[in-house]
Amino acid sequence: MSEKLNQLTFTHTEPAQPGLDPDVLRQVMRYWSTGVTIVTAQHQGVRHGMTVSSFTSVSLQPPTVLVALEQSTRMHALVSATGYFGVCVLSSEQQAISECFAGQECDDEDRFAGLQTHSLVSGAPLIAASLAYLDCRVVAKYVSGNNTLFIAEVLAAQAGEKAPPLVYFDRKYRQLQD
Repeated sequence: MSEKLNQLTFTHTEPAQPGLDPDVLRQVMRYWSTGVTIVTAQHQGVRHGMTVSSFTSVSLQPPTVLVALEQSTRMHALVSATGYFGVCVLSSEQQAISECFAGQECDDEDRFAGLQTHSLVSGAPLIAASLAYLDCRVVAKYVSGNNTLFIAEVLAAQAGEKAPPLVYFDRKYRQLQD
């Protein structure tokens, strides 16, 4: 990837459909089932992670993924500052970890307290026993509304535990059934 691509930032300011009530979109998006990930970053001794469902693969050649982060979050600030992030794909056994990293019932200052972690290339902390891990370098940003889409080159990827994934649908965690 060229270094020039690292400097690209796109901004979209016009709403796709003026007047669409955000609650209507929120209601409709409840019916999009998704896997659950935790996006992590570390910068100048500060590490943080956040539960994120707005994550997807973009390309295999080059290996590229996308994550959407709300601009007011600490995670957004860390990814913007360092230009790197990690992704942990969670198993169905990691619902409590997902809830913690979503800001529920745990220490918001150190969400990693008591968790075993490792890293691959960038130093982003990755939560042990996850289904899969990705270590990513931001190559482009696209600002849309109150979010930024971070497009990132996958520097390293690793399969973890083989287990059922954690799935989110209609505002609840779900289990896959064969």
